[in-house]
Amino acid sequence: MPTRYLALLIAIGLCVLGAGLVILTGGSPLKWGVLIVGALLSVVGIVDVTQTKQAIRRNYPILSHFRFFFEYIRPEIRQYFIESDTESAPFSRAARSLVYQRAKKDSDKRPFGTQLDVYDTGYEWINHSIAPAPVAASSDFRLTIGEHTAQPYSASIFNISAMSFGALSANAIRALNQGARLGGFAHDTGEGSISRYHREMGGDLIWELGSGYFGCRTADGRFDPVRFAEQAREAQVKMVELKLSQGAKPGHGGVLPGAKVTPEIAEARGVPVGVDCVSPARHGVFSTPIELLEFIARLRELSGGKPAGMKLAIGHPWEFFAIAKAMLKTGITPDFIVVDGSEGGTGAAPVEFTDHVGVPLREALLLVHNTLIGIGLRERIRLGASGKIVSAFDIAKTLAMGADWCNSARGFMFALGCIQAQACHTGRCPTGVTTQDPLRQRALVVPTKAERVHEFHRSTLDALAELIAAAGLAHPSELGPEHIIRRTSPTQVTSLATLYRFLGTGTLLDGSAEHKVFGYYWERSRAEQFALAG
Repeated sequence: MPTRYLALLIAIGLCVLGAGLVILTGGSPLKWGVLIVGALLSVVGIVDVTQTKQAIRRNYPILSHFRFFFEYIRPEIRQYFIESDTESAPFSRAARSLVYQRAKKDSDKRPFGTQLDVYDTGYEWINHSIAPAPVAASSDFRLTIGEHTAQPYSASIFNISAMSFGALSANAIRALNQGARLGGFAHDTGEGSISRYHREMGGDLIWELGSGYFGCRTADGRFDPVRFAEQAREAQVKMVELKLSQGAKPGHGGVLPGAKVTPEIAEARGVPVGVDCVSPARHGVFSTPIELLEFIARLRELSGGKPAGMKLAIGHPWEFFAIAKAMLKTGITPDFIVVDGSEGGTGAAPVEFTDHVGVPLREALLLVHNTLIGIGLRERIRLGASGKIVSAFDIAKTLAMGADWCNSARGFMFALGCIQAQACHTGRCPTGVTTQDPLRQRALVVPTKAERVHEFHRSTLDALAELIAAAGLAHPSELGPEHIIRRTSPTQVTSLATLYRFLGTGTLLDGSAEHKVFGYYWERSRAEQFALAG
């Protein structure tokens, strides 16, 4: 019996002991007290392990009530009980609280005004209109990805970001995918491929293909086009996403130790049970920008004409410029690009990578957006964005900077009940979200959590509908950088339109772009290589 059930066992033991003493030696206040306390605690513990609303109570009967008690009497104590020192920023607590409220259909209204200091440098807001627009009758905002493909996809503007089975538990995958099916939005598989738990619930999938080619690899780890085509043509798979890098650890590979490669994980990834599962730091199928685009075109063809694109965290700007030049030279364009900010990521990664490698989302998105505008291809390629996106305002300001849609990982993890215990990589997740322990993940009740995933998505888009209506707009696609204002000092504010530089259509082609980064690196980038030309 796991030690987390020790309190329940002690309670039952006290109950049995008290009953025995009363029966065998007669009653006394002390003996009756032992019996009553043991009985009451036993009832509490049994109710905890059998209820389906709160995963932490199912995994920690009786003990979990101490956490809830401290949260109730002193909210600021929460960081000492459910957050580590590295995750003590107000963003995490506020974001998690907001998601919990929306996922559980609790009121997200708050009295006494903002709790933020509106005079802090960096504070941002959206300006409202003196003549607000009517709130949209439906907040199911959608866009078409892959308009020029045989099987374009009508996607929600808010979807589940990449998190693999293996990183997440089977029940977490089930709940996310069922929630996506209920709400009509997409679930990115992560690079761990499509598991039986993704298929079980029938929600729309974006199949992410990483450098390990999991789910479509040969015995020696190479890409297997036959196996890829078999899975990519399944009706549940709506798009194919080639992952070049991720925000949490760009330029860094990964290893799932053999001890964690269970038969279920091995089945999904197409690797041997009990053998280290390696994701190389770079792809083996291509080595130049032109070869990268040719591979994306091949994935589109093998999938039966479904939208195919790439996901990357931006690093050296000239490498993306080289990809853009390869688009011009070959005429091959991805149907979409997902920009992953360096501040994002929900899995474990080296501290130096999470804190100091890669470009933050806003600058990365602006680089990609500007480049595509500058070469006249922005209208052909859809842009997704991910990186600490949780609230409707997060979505609004990301769309205003050029994205067409947003993905969220931590928001949907919070909806599952994640409390950021930061034990993801240990297998001891207290809420069953990131563990492969069958008993621990049993605490995550799929129907309940799926409904919360669905409700979080719905209520967030409802809030977005109200937000853009207040700004006098009819659809999120109308948002621009002029709508978002940032405080740059205690006495100065400016719109993102004036704070950042935006290129005009085709200005990289005619040489009229006035931008230092493009001016220095654009001419020295080459479609035939990722490295900067001399």
